Amino acid sequence: MSLNTHPVVSKLNLSLALIWLFHVSGAIGIIYGDADWFTEATPLNLMLCFMLLLFNLKINTRSLITLLICYTVGLTAEIIGVNFGFLFGQYQYGSTLGIKWMGVPLIIGINWCLLVFICATIASTFSKTLFQKACIGTFLMLFLDLLIEPVAPALDFWKFQEGIAGLHNYLGWAVVAFPLQLVFAKWNIKLDTKYSFHLYLLQSIFFILMMIRIYTLQETPSLN
Repeated sequence: MSLNTHPVVSKLNLSLALIWLFHVSGAIGIIYGDADWFTEATPLNLMLCFMLLLFNLKINTRSLITLLICYTVGLTAEIIGVNFGFLFGQYQYGSTLGIKWMGVPLIIGINWCLLVFICATIASTFSKTLFQKACIGTFLMLFLDLLIEPVAPALDFWKFQEGIAGLHNYLGWAVVAFPLQLVFAKWNIKLDTKYSFHLYLLQSIFFILMMIRIYTLQETPSLN
């Protein structure tokens, strides 16, 4: 069998190895090592995942426009949320996610791109109709947000004025996410399914582990 026909180090295998390495080492580092250092590397991890997403994405005009739409809409929604308390409730971002513009880390737009693309890709494996794909993709985004919200303050991602994210937050997420899911499905964007499944699984496991870590501590929830 030719090594060139079935390369062991394919772009997909390399991508999967890297995201597993970064997420596993990040979880171990935060729980058992220098929590501050590993937490502050979050923007780097998000950028790596985004670059690997591009590596496994069918690049064309529609996919690039969809990325631009997701980044712009996601960042704009967050700016409205932070500055006016509309869409998601009253909350503020911490310092972990890096450089901010109008109170919102610029990397958040990248995070919206990641979530929309991987969730929409996973959704496309469960349904063939446009509406159902958008519904499933939106649900997957909301489920991941449910896992992130309890640990976000401890990681200094963001913090709600009330202490926890309310129903308002999740309704706002659905309102913003659903149209983006529709665009992805309508334009039939092609992203590698395995990459999407692995990244979604890793993010879910990571935040579940963080949640367990936080709520098994006796003191006020914090990872430091």
